[in-house]
Amino acid sequence: MESRRTAFALTLGLLAGAVAVAPGAQAAPATAHAAAVRVAAAVTAAARAVSGTVVARYAFDGGRSSGILDDSGNGHTLRLIAGNGGTVRPVPHRSGQALRFPAKCTGTCPRAALQSPSSANLNPGTRAISYGASVLLARSQTSKGQNIVQKGYSTTSSQWKLQIDGDAGRPSCVLVGAQPGIKIVRSTISVADGSWHTVECRRAGTTLDVLVDGVVRGTRTISAKLSVANSRPLSIGGKGAYADNDQFHGILDDVWVRIG
Repeated sequence: MESRRTAFALTLGLLAGAVAVAPGAQAAPATAHAAAVRVAAAVTAAARAVSGTVVARYAFDGGRSSGILDDSGNGHTLRLIAGNGGTVRPVPHRSGQALRFPAKCTGTCPRAALQSPSSANLNPGTRAISYGASVLLARSQTSKGQNIVQKGYSTTSSQWKLQIDGDAGRPSCVLVGAQPGIKIVRSTISVADGSWHTVECRRAGTTLDVLVDGVVRGTRTISAKLSVANSRPLSIGGKGAYADNDQFHGILDDVWVRIG
């Protein structure tokens, strides 16, 4: 409750700043309306952000490439899935560590992903879900698609996923229900600039948002009946270790999943 009051108070401050005008001046109706719309969106996003329970979290501060414990206490331990000599390597980040995944290459390339066994408490069904990570990706390391975190597959089961798309390096969020049809929302900005960014997906009711550094950068409407529940593993950094695994080629830290 306290977090909701804080978010609301901050949003009221944004509203006051958004519609403030110089003494003696009168705000243009269109400008005031646009500001009000932006603030209303911020209120809604803030409300969605404070609900739910963390069901998985990984800070990667143990310096290991496998047997990575779930910091949420829910026991979703990660193991390394590798091919062609692929691995993940700890690198310093803030006061702890992050993990570097295999670099972009051509030909027979190293592949690596981190996976935990399937668990029912990672299936949101139709409930609200948010999930995200801190990422560092250079423009030279972009590709047609790189998976950050996911559960399920779009063609053989339901799915939730966060990825970075195309040469431009724009994050996107994906939901796939029991019925055919991929629901995707893409960020309007790139994160492939060699700097750290937070990226996040939020689903609440009929809304799916993608956020970069805490700001909503894309939104779309989905069915409230869209349900994600499958027996697939939680995967980080790629779908697996095979050739077409949508390998992530940068550095990841602070991966988390919240449901409810």
